Amino acid sequence: MLRVLLLTLFVVTIAHAELCKPDAQNAFKVRLSIKTALGDNAYVWDANEEYLFRAVVAFTMRKYSSKSTTRISNVLLCNVTDRVSFWFVVTDSSENVTTVPGSEVEAAIRMNRNRINSAFLLSDKTLQFLEITSTLSPPVEPSTPVWLIVFGVVLCLIVAGIVFLIVAGIQQRKKKNKESTEGENLEDKGEVTVTVENGIPCETLDLKAGHINGVFAADDERFTSL
Repeated sequence: MLRVLLLTLFVVTIAHAELCKPDAQNAFKVRLSIKTALGDNAYVWDANEEYLFRAVVAFTMRKYSSKSTTRISNVLLCNVTDRVSFWFVVTDSSENVTTVPGSEVEAAIRMNRNRINSAFLLSDKTLQFLEITSTLSPPVEPSTPVWLIVFGVVLCLIVAGIVFLIVAGIQQRKKKNKESTEGENLEDKGEVTVTVENGIPCETLDLKAGHINGVFAADDERFTSL
């Protein structure tokens, strides 16, 4: 009986070794950069972490196929290195002698990639399925439409231009009124201005007070006196 059990275990081990090996059919290589992602808070990759990975992959397959047939024992790991890289396959749930098609495993991984990353506190860049392309997250759409932002900017520029024109017009009108008022004040005071013609200064007549020519004043005094 013991021989039968040992023989069965030996056959199963050989079968698993044939199913899970580098570049085997339906096998996928995984590389983790725990130190790069977490720094001083990096955890050690050990048998417990391997068990968690197998459990997460089994969960992913069950979630994808909506069946409860995949178990943790169906996820096989091999060629684990100290720099945390390994290969894995998902075996058929009935006999563990065949593997699930790689297309199904890839689809399940892509569908639940965020859940896998969260389980190990990693991202697509630090938890890499080398044969599976990473799923790009949908672009973030702004809460405010772009056309509304552009419309608001243009409207602000128009309003600023209108305000500038109004303020400039008011200042120009005030300046003209000030110049007009100063001119009227000069006329009211009757100030005599001196103009220059041909290089000779000439006095301008004061229109209100008048101006007496000295030559004619002397003649008047000479001929009118008796």
